[in-house]
Amino acid sequence: MIFERAARREFAQAAAGISVVLLAILTSIQLIRLLKDAAGGRIAPEGVLALLGFAAVKFLPMLLTLTLFIAVLLPLSRMYRDSEMVVWMSSGMPLTAWVRPVLRFALPMVLAVGALSLALSPWANQAQGNFQAALSARSELSSVTPGAFKEVRKGRQVYFVERMDDDAGKIGNVFVASMQDGKLGVVMSDSGGQEVHENGDRFLVLENGRRYEVEPGSAAFKVMDFERYSIRTEDGNAEPAGLSPRRMPLLDLLGQSTADMRGELLWRIAMPVSAVILALLAIPLSYVNPRAGRSANMLIAIIVYAIYTNLISICQAWVIGGKLPFAVGVVLPHLVMLLPLGLLFYGRMFGLLFWQRRSS
Repeated sequence: MIFERAARREFAQAAAGISVVLLAILTSIQLIRLLKDAAGGRIAPEGVLALLGFAAVKFLPMLLTLTLFIAVLLPLSRMYRDSEMVVWMSSGMPLTAWVRPVLRFALPMVLAVGALSLALSPWANQAQGNFQAALSARSELSSVTPGAFKEVRKGRQVYFVERMDDDAGKIGNVFVASMQDGKLGVVMSDSGGQEVHENGDRFLVLENGRRYEVEPGSAAFKVMDFERYSIRTEDGNAEPAGLSPRRMPLLDLLGQSTADMRGELLWRIAMPVSAVILALLAIPLSYVNPRAGRSANMLIAIIVYAIYTNLISICQAWVIGGKLPFAVGVVLPHLVMLLPLGLLFYGRMFGLLFWQRRSS
């Protein structure tokens, strides 16, 4: 039908714009957090883009679910404001006639949400963990940030570099504090660089500096001036990230019966199911009185989305805590939201019939 094609076209246009905006907001927030960690020396700067990509894949199921909800809500609300919906319904088309075009539009996005939540997001979680483990196992100096103190070897060694020239491989105004054999050694140097020997050993070579050595609790200390001083740096072992519930593949997760694994499975199943129910909820929630404010239904829609998401989280927590059986937790939040869905459809259709009788 003509109205179905027009509706799906508007839904697609709205979804394209909304997804771009939401993705931009999400990536901006994650990028700021990652840049803050990179500036503080907690992650290597060259790993920011990869970690940003993993974070985007992890949050895509919720982003696409919200995009689908708003993409159906906004065009239908516009039709109410422009009285197009009244024309459609006056011609004998019930509100339930919108279910078919909405579901046909929602099907590809629901499949994408299902694939992301069931398979791709857990893979992104695992890949992110392995990538962070590989970054942390790199040379101690690779994650040093100019102007920030960096602890390595569980705090037994501290680096500070005032400036760094990556192209020339040189560093300036270096401070190194370390504990060795019960003595505290502090090395300060005007310049330095990193050298790699033929056997693969890495050394931080400092030039024109001074070393202080003191034993805690003792007044005696040693001072040594040097022209060249080498400090060995080491690479750690990149251990694979552990298989937490969020990182476990779906087939492995199905074979587990522990409470935390059941809770994770509940969340993954809930994502595509909630996307379908939210798309249907957008149909009656899109009602707008042209003589009233335009933002009332949007505010109600945001509240409904927040309630639905929190219901899923609560059921997940109850399943993990053993307060709710898994079978009940899987269906309970969706059954709770199906009740207002039916009531809203009934209320909107009853209100329309009442209005048509009064106008006739």
